[in-house]
Amino acid sequence: MQESDDLKVAKWPFFLGDAVMLGLAFFINWQGRLPLTPMELGACVVCVVLGAALAVTPFVLEYRVWMKARDHRALGSTVEKLQQLETVAAQISSATNHWDLAQNQAEKTSNAAQEIADRMAAELKDFTAVMQKLNESEKGALRLEVEKLHRAENDWLQVLVRILDHVYALHQGAERSRQTGVIAQISAFQNAVRDAARRVGLTPYAAAAGETFDAERHQSAGDEKPANDATVGETLATGYTYQGRLLRPALVRLAASQAISEPPAPASPDVPPPVAEQPQLSLQAAGEQA
Repeated sequence: MQESDDLKVAKWPFFLGDAVMLGLAFFINWQGRLPLTPMELGACVVCVVLGAALAVTPFVLEYRVWMKARDHRALGSTVEKLQQLETVAAQISSATNHWDLAQNQAEKTSNAAQEIADRMAAELKDFTAVMQKLNESEKGALRLEVEKLHRAENDWLQVLVRILDHVYALHQGAERSRQTGVIAQISAFQNAVRDAARRVGLTPYAAAAGETFDAERHQSAGDEKPANDATVGETLATGYTYQGRLLRPALVRLAASQAISEPPAPASPDVPPPVAEQPQLSLQAAGEQA
């Protein structure tokens, strides 16, 4: 409102001049005689035109002032916007600088992370190689210890089997001697030795006379192949199982071959007759079982 008042032009001088010019035209028209002369008519027209011009002039001046003021306001707004644009440009430049700095920091962080990852991968590779070497070394040591244990187990199984074979041969000799006291003592001794062997999983077994020949559990003492309906006539050497697995089949003489064989010579009461040689079978199965 104050700005509109400042832009207004004083109109009364122009209106006064307009009134004077119109009064002069009226005075000329009133003093002259009709019809008016061309000079008088021209003077009246000039006075009316000048009065009209004086009446319009303040409004034209106000319009020009208002247009200039509007131009000034538009220019000021434009300058202010340009200043704001400069501020925005400065902020954009600052943000760009910050973004470049952040990008550089991110690249440095990424490079550092990549270096750490590469270092960790190299250390992991070295650690895996060391653990693999240690594992292979430990496996080799354990394998060597297992082999030693297998050999030791095989050795003591061989010794224990030989002892049981000799005890069985001694028992067979006692039975052939037909001395009741000796048979009882040797039988008790054999039972005690077998009970001790069973505690470690070694179980001897003998085929009963008349039992059907089983190729998996029995071994024929002869070179001929046993028939399908062959039966056991006599056990020459006991078989053994170790922890449920067959260690050595029992050496038997078939009933048919025993029937056609020559009868043995009578044994003296002091010297027992010779006993069939005990087979020395492999104990590899025991080593595999262990």
